Amino acid sequence: MSFDGAIEALSNHALNLVKDKQIIGLGSGRAATALVKSLGKLVRENNYSISGVPTSLQIKVIAEKEGISLVEADQIANLDIVFDGADQIDSNKFVIKGGGGALLRENILFSMAKKIVVMADSTKFVKNFTRTVPIEVHPLARNSVSYHVKKIGGKTVLRTLDRGYPFFSENGNIILDADFGIIKNPKQLSVKIKSIPGVLESGIFLKKPNIIYKAKEKNKFEIL
Repeated sequence: MSFDGAIEALSNHALNLVKDKQIIGLGSGRAATALVKSLGKLVRENNYSISGVPTSLQIKVIAEKEGISLVEADQIANLDIVFDGADQIDSNKFVIKGGGGALLRENILFSMAKKIVVMADSTKFVKNFTRTVPIEVHPLARNSVSYHVKKIGGKTVLRTLDRGYPFFSENGNIILDADFGIIKNPKQLSVKIKSIPGVLESGIFLKKPNIIYKAKEKNKFEIL
Protein backbone atom coordinates (compact mmCIF):
# COMPACT_ATOMS: atom_id res chain seq x y z
CA MET A 1 0.00 0.00 0.00
CA SER A 2 1.48 3.34 -1.06
CA PHE A 3 0.70 6.64 0.61
CA ASP A 4 3.21 8.66 -1.41
CA GLY A 5 0.57 10.67 -3.27
CA ALA A 6 -1.33 11.51 -0.10
CA ILE A 7 1.86 12.47 1.72
CA GLU A 8 2.87 14.81 -1.08
CA ALA A 9 -0.61 16.35 -1.10
CA LEU A 10 -0.76 16.88 2.65
CA SER A 11 2.76 18.30 2.77
CA ASN A 12 1.75 20.90 0.22
CA HIS A 13 -1.40 21.69 2.20
CA ALA A 14 0.55 21.99 5.45
CA LEU A 15 2.57 24.81 3.91
CA ASN A 16 -0.49 27.04 4.37
CA LEU A 17 0.61 27.22 8.00
CA VAL A 18 3.99 28.71 7.06
CA LYS A 19 4.55 32.47 7.11
CA ASP A 20 7.52 34.60 6.12
CA LYS A 21 10.29 35.10 8.70
CA GLN A 22 9.31 32.08 10.77
CA ILE A 23 11.65 29.64 12.49
CA ILE A 24 10.56 26.13 11.59
CA GLY A 25 11.51 22.80 13.10
CA LEU A 26 12.20 20.15 10.48
CA GLY A 27 11.49 16.60 11.61
CA SER A 28 12.83 13.38 10.14
CA GLY A 29 11.34 10.59 8.07
CA ARG A 30 9.32 10.19 4.89
CA ALA A 31 6.59 12.75 5.57
CA ALA A 32 9.04 15.34 6.88
CA THR A 33 11.25 14.84 3.82
CA ALA A 34 8.30 15.59 1.53
CA LEU A 35 7.47 18.65 3.60
CA VAL A 36 11.01 20.00 3.42
CA LYS A 37 11.10 19.63 -0.36
CA SER A 38 7.79 21.49 -0.66
CA LEU A 39 9.03 24.12 1.78
CA GLY A 40 12.13 24.71 -0.34
CA LYS A 41 9.93 25.40 -3.37
CA LEU A 42 7.76 27.78 -1.33
CA VAL A 43 10.80 29.70 -0.08
CA ARG A 44 12.22 30.08 -3.59
CA GLU A 45 8.96 31.11 -5.25
CA ASN A 46 7.99 33.65 -2.58
CA ASN A 47 11.47 34.78 -1.54
CA TYR A 48 10.63 33.93 2.07
CA SER A 49 13.17 34.48 4.81
CA ILE A 50 12.70 31.19 6.65
CA SER A 51 15.07 29.57 9.16
CA GLY A 52 14.91 25.80 9.54
CA VAL A 53 16.06 23.80 12.55
CA PRO A 54 16.87 20.19 11.51
CA THR A 55 16.44 17.20 13.81
CA SER A 56 18.94 15.00 11.96
CA LEU A 57 21.78 15.06 9.46
CA GLN A 58 19.49 13.33 6.97
CA ILE A 59 17.00 16.19 6.97
CA LYS A 60 19.77 18.79 7.22
CA VAL A 61 21.29 17.60 3.94
CA ILE A 62 17.90 17.72 2.19
CA ALA A 63 17.18 21.22 3.53
CA GLU A 64 20.58 22.44 2.33
CA LYS A 65 19.86 21.10 -1.16
CA GLU A 66 16.54 22.96 -1.12
CA GLY A 67 18.27 26.23 -0.22
CA ILE A 68 16.66 26.57 3.21
CA SER A 69 18.67 28.63 5.69
CA LEU A 70 19.48 26.59 8.79
CA VAL A 71 20.16 27.33 12.45
CA GLU A 72 20.82 24.99 15.37
CA ALA A 73 18.41 24.55 18.26
CA ASP A 74 20.89 25.95 20.77
CA GLN A 75 20.88 29.29 18.94
CA ILE A 76 17.19 30.03 19.54
CA ALA A 77 14.67 30.05 22.39
CA ASN A 78 11.59 28.77 20.56
CA LEU A 79 10.13 27.70 17.23
CA ASP A 80 7.08 29.07 15.47
CA ILE A 81 6.13 25.63 14.22
CA VAL A 82 7.57 22.14 13.90
CA PHE A 83 6.64 19.58 11.25
CA ASP A 84 7.37 15.92 11.97
CA GLY A 85 6.21 12.37 11.42
CA ALA A 86 5.28 9.66 13.93
CA ASP A 87 5.77 5.93 14.36
CA GLN A 88 2.42 5.53 16.12
CA ILE A 89 -0.39 7.84 17.26
CA ASP A 90 -2.85 6.64 19.87
CA SER A 91 -6.49 7.61 20.43
CA ASN A 92 -5.46 10.34 22.91
CA LYS A 93 -3.09 11.88 20.33
CA PHE A 94 0.09 10.90 22.14
CA VAL A 95 2.81 9.89 19.69
CA ILE A 96 5.69 7.42 19.66
CA LYS A 97 8.76 8.58 17.80
CA GLY A 98 12.35 7.46 17.46
CA GLY A 99 12.20 4.82 14.76
CA GLY A 100 14.95 6.72 12.98
CA GLY A 101 16.89 7.36 16.19
CA ALA A 102 16.42 11.14 16.42
CA LEU A 103 14.00 11.11 19.37
CA LEU A 104 16.09 13.29 21.71
CA ARG A 105 16.43 16.12 19.19
CA GLU A 106 12.85 15.72 18.03
CA ASN A 107 11.47 15.98 21.56
CA ILE A 108 13.57 19.07 22.24
CA LEU A 109 12.04 20.71 19.17
CA PHE A 110 8.54 19.63 20.28
CA SER A 111 9.15 21.36 23.62
CA MET A 112 10.30 24.56 21.88
CA ALA A 113 7.47 24.78 19.35
CA LYS A 114 4.47 27.10 19.59
CA LYS A 115 2.64 24.78 17.16
CA ILE A 116 3.26 21.09 16.45
CA VAL A 117 2.15 19.49 13.18
CA VAL A 118 2.44 15.72 12.85
CA MET A 119 2.06 13.90 9.53
CA ALA A 120 1.58 10.13 9.29
CA ASP A 121 -0.12 7.50 7.15
CA SER A 122 -3.27 5.69 8.32
CA THR A 123 -1.36 2.55 9.40
CA LYS A 124 0.25 4.53 12.24
CA PHE A 125 -3.04 5.27 14.03
CA VAL A 126 -4.01 2.90 16.88
CA LYS A 127 -6.30 2.88 19.90
CA ASN A 128 -3.42 1.98 22.25
CA PHE A 129 0.29 1.86 21.49
CA THR A 130 1.44 -1.59 20.39
CA ARG A 131 4.92 -1.00 19.02
CA THR A 132 8.22 -0.96 20.89
CA VAL A 133 9.26 2.25 22.64
CA PRO A 134 12.65 3.64 21.55
CA ILE A 135 14.76 4.76 24.51
CA GLU A 136 17.91 6.82 24.02
CA VAL A 137 20.48 5.72 26.58
CA HIS A 138 24.02 6.69 27.54
CA PRO A 139 26.27 3.73 26.55
CA LEU A 140 27.54 3.35 30.12
CA ALA A 141 24.00 2.65 31.32
CA ARG A 142 23.11 -0.03 28.76
CA ASN A 143 22.75 -2.94 31.18
CA SER A 144 21.42 -0.97 34.13
CA VAL A 145 18.68 0.66 32.04
CA SER A 146 17.72 -2.74 30.60
CA TYR A 147 17.47 -4.08 34.16
CA HIS A 148 15.22 -1.23 35.35
CA VAL A 149 13.04 -1.36 32.22
CA LYS A 150 12.46 -5.05 32.94
CA LYS A 151 11.34 -4.14 36.47
CA ILE A 152 8.60 -1.88 35.05
CA GLY A 153 7.39 -4.52 32.63
CA GLY A 154 9.47 -4.06 29.49
CA LYS A 155 11.86 -6.19 27.50
CA THR A 156 14.69 -4.36 25.73
CA VAL A 157 16.68 -5.07 22.60
CA LEU A 158 19.79 -3.10 21.65
CA ARG A 159 19.21 -1.49 18.27
CA THR A 160 21.82 -2.57 15.74
CA LEU A 161 22.73 -1.89 12.14
CA ASP A 162 22.28 -4.48 9.38
CA ARG A 163 25.74 -5.96 9.97
CA GLY A 164 25.21 -6.28 13.71
CA TYR A 165 27.07 -3.20 14.92
CA PRO A 166 25.29 -1.10 17.57
CA PHE A 167 23.29 1.85 16.26
CA PHE A 168 24.52 5.16 17.67
CA SER A 169 22.38 8.29 17.62
CA GLU A 170 23.83 11.56 16.35
CA ASN A 171 24.32 12.44 20.03
CA GLY A 172 26.62 9.44 20.51
CA ASN A 173 24.09 7.40 22.48
CA ILE A 174 22.63 3.93 21.99
CA ILE A 175 18.97 3.08 21.42
CA LEU A 176 17.15 0.38 23.36
CA ASP A 177 13.84 -0.67 21.82
CA ALA A 178 11.56 -1.72 24.69
CA ASP A 179 8.53 -3.98 24.29
CA PHE A 180 5.79 -3.29 26.85
CA GLY A 181 3.01 -5.02 24.94
CA ILE A 182 -0.18 -2.94 24.72
CA ILE A 183 0.39 0.44 26.38
CA LYS A 184 -2.78 1.81 27.96
CA ASN A 185 -1.19 4.56 30.08
CA PRO A 186 1.63 6.07 27.99
CA LYS A 187 2.00 9.14 30.18
CA GLN A 188 2.67 7.10 33.30
CA LEU A 189 5.03 4.76 31.44
CA SER A 190 7.04 7.62 29.94
CA VAL A 191 7.53 9.20 33.36
CA LYS A 192 8.80 5.86 34.72
CA ILE A 193 11.20 5.38 31.80
CA LYS A 194 12.64 8.89 32.05
CA SER A 195 13.22 8.51 35.79
CA ILE A 196 15.78 5.74 35.15
CA PRO A 197 19.38 7.03 35.45
CA GLY A 198 21.14 6.92 32.09
CA VAL A 199 17.98 7.45 30.03
CA LEU A 200 18.27 10.56 27.87
CA GLU A 201 14.84 10.37 26.23
CA SER A 202 11.75 8.21 25.88
CA GLY A 203 10.10 7.73 22.50
CA ILE A 204 6.69 8.44 24.05
CA PHE A 205 6.14 12.16 23.48
CA LEU A 206 3.82 13.75 26.03
CA LYS A 207 3.39 17.12 24.34
CA LYS A 208 0.51 16.51 21.95
CA PRO A 209 0.37 17.83 18.37
CA ASN A 210 -1.86 20.80 17.58
CA ILE A 211 -2.62 19.44 14.11
CA ILE A 212 -2.38 15.90 12.76
CA TYR A 213 -2.41 15.02 9.06
CA LYS A 214 -3.55 11.48 8.29
CA ALA A 215 -2.51 10.16 4.85
CA LYS A 216 -5.07 7.81 3.31
CA GLU A 217 -5.40 5.78 0.12
CA LYS A 218 -6.04 7.25 -3.33
CA ASN A 219 -3.99 10.40 -2.63
CA LYS A 220 -6.41 11.59 0.05
CA PHE A 221 -5.72 12.88 3.54
CA GLU A 222 -7.60 13.91 6.66
CA ILE A 223 -6.85 16.68 9.16
CA LEU A 224 -7.42 15.85 12.82
